[in-house]
Amino acid sequence: MDFQTWMAAVQARTELALERVLPPTSTAPARLHAAMRYSVLAGGKRVRPLLCHAVGEIFAADAKQLDAAACAVELIHAYSLVHDDLPCMDDDVLRRGKPTCHVEYDEATALLVGDALQTLAFQVLAEHGGTAPMIALLAQAAGSRGMAGGQAIDLGAVGKSLTVEELEFMHIHKTGALIRAAVLLGAHACRADDKSLIELGHFAARGGLLFQVVDDILDAEASTATLGKTAGKDAAQNKPTYVSLLGMTEAKKKAADLRAEAKASLAYFGDRARRLIELTDFIVERKF
Repeated sequence: MDFQTWMAAVQARTELALERVLPPTSTAPARLHAAMRYSVLAGGKRVRPLLCHAVGEIFAADAKQLDAAACAVELIHAYSLVHDDLPCMDDDVLRRGKPTCHVEYDEATALLVGDALQTLAFQVLAEHGGTAPMIALLAQAAGSRGMAGGQAIDLGAVGKSLTVEELEFMHIHKTGALIRAAVLLGAHACRADDKSLIELGHFAARGGLLFQVVDDILDAEASTATLGKTAGKDAAQNKPTYVSLLGMTEAKKKAADLRAEAKASLAYFGDRARRLIELTDFIVERKF
């Protein structure tokens, strides 16, 4: 099948899998469960599950092998967005084209939603064949040496001048760690050999930075209606970005360089990496 058909199939599969693992609203506490489902379902590109499943294509894996890893990493991502939007963080009111969780519900509920989604991610992995290395990988990617640490650096950088190297260090943690986890969780779910894990790690490192550079470009160029979240927020909050540090022309050049490097790092897998290559192009060419 072509890439768009494959992507739509994985997104639909992930949506159904997430619906199954999220507690129903008929279970107490109903309001918390409703807020969890509101924050996760019917929205988002599902890039991290797509990465998991694209890795599965390399090893000709049954899609069922990837569902738990894909759900777990997406639940961590969803929790991070709920917390990121809180007034104590980025204070945003729009996410995926609808009111953010704390606006639709309240701040305390949004805090609990993030907590519950994070723990649910590890429950899903533990109950559906996740190995100890997979659980440790996700924990590190989400914690102080990964996404949470990157967010702390980001908050501390508001209004400050960073070098490109410092900005890259921040995003290796804030965005890159979970992108890397998505790729490597997919590989672990397929029982990939050590050489494959190393090569996929190289791809994930470039892909994670690429995703962030494109995000910075979209924040500066796209509209709120297109993004589904508040456009121009980084500039308004005086946050350092690849666009503010390099300028738009150089930021786009960096994205092009990272795109080429990410695709080149997949040479070891030959044609088996087709979906990852197509997904790399999608990350660059997306409009939201």
